[in-house]
Amino acid sequence: MNDLNISFIINEYAEDRDDYFRAVAPPIMQTSNFAFKKVDDLRKSFEDEYSTWLYSRGLNPTVEILRKKLAALDAAEDCLVFNSGAAAIFAAALANVKSGDHIVSVRNPYTWAKKMFDEILPRFNVSVTYIDGTKIENFIAVTKDNTSIYYLETPNSWSYELQDLEAVATLAKKHNIITICDNSYCTPLYQRPIEYGIDLVLQSATKYIAGHSDTVAGVLSGGSNMIQKIFNSEYLNIGSGIQPFNAWLLIRGLRTLPARLERITATTAKIVEYLQMHDRVEKVIFPLDKNFVQYELAKKQMQGGCGLLTFIIKAKNIATIEMFCNSLQHILMAVSWGGHESLIIPRCASIKPEKFIAASEEHRMLRLYCGLEDADYIISDLERGFEAIKEME
Repeated sequence: MNDLNISFIINEYAEDRDDYFRAVAPPIMQTSNFAFKKVDDLRKSFEDEYSTWLYSRGLNPTVEILRKKLAALDAAEDCLVFNSGAAAIFAAALANVKSGDHIVSVRNPYTWAKKMFDEILPRFNVSVTYIDGTKIENFIAVTKDNTSIYYLETPNSWSYELQDLEAVATLAKKHNIITICDNSYCTPLYQRPIEYGIDLVLQSATKYIAGHSDTVAGVLSGGSNMIQKIFNSEYLNIGSGIQPFNAWLLIRGLRTLPARLERITATTAKIVEYLQMHDRVEKVIFPLDKNFVQYELAKKQMQGGCGLLTFIIKAKNIATIEMFCNSLQHILMAVSWGGHESLIIPRCASIKPEKFIAASEEHRMLRLYCGLEDADYIISDLERGFEAIKEME
């Protein structure tokens, strides 16, 4: 996809301004309901809600503009927009399993995907096998006759393991297995799994698409038949569709997406370089760094790396890591990423202090998201944290 196509999709595609008084920004169609003049028109809407406006739990004109833009960016035939990324994951999986089925998932997927696999689907006799997804041989080894889904997350959001999308898609098609890929790390501007043969691609639009940390949403893109199937069942039944105002916020976010990603990417490169040179940093993990173990695959599949990286701090105890994070004044300690503000989260926040192991790289991980601030501004705050732990020793 070239820059001209991206510019057209983001700024013009699916917008017919003559329909709304030639307004530059599309209106928020803040309605729950749509009226009909003839009984036959209402009857047709009942028969095929996917092709008309009936009730905003399903389709809505503001949401429709967003859906078309996001599907085009993903190189997909169609997409649905949910009120969270977790809802998109749930619908994608639930639509493609039945009792007795088996799922192969990459290890350590997003928290709510794992909760679904471990706690919800087993109630309906659906099992899951977690694997190291960096090797196609691992998919082959655990695939069964009843395997219905390969669940991917590439890169993941802590250590950034990748899956070979083309190889996994080829294997899946041999066995009639549906592939689902979480693309939240890259966005469709930097990676399009559908172009490698993946069936369903999802992302947390809360992050880069929205871009301002003021709305929550999820996107699920794929073939039109699959998307319509999910719309008529899981989407309408669960009632997890996005509301018009939030859809409008996402359209607004899309307008600046390329510019934001460009600035964030440039800033991240400077932060990676700074951290790699710091004597208190043991390792920096970033998929487009030449030292990354899967760098060649990252270069092949990804056009960019955005702003999420992990560094492993040298620390003999948990108090050192806590002091580093507590001393930061501008980088916020919070989950998620993709907004205007830089964020940090230490892995040890999910570990009880008495369980902390200083020799464990994982326990000493800090995930940093580089926002839209100036690189020197972020670096100066990181330096503040490093100075604080130097003083306590």
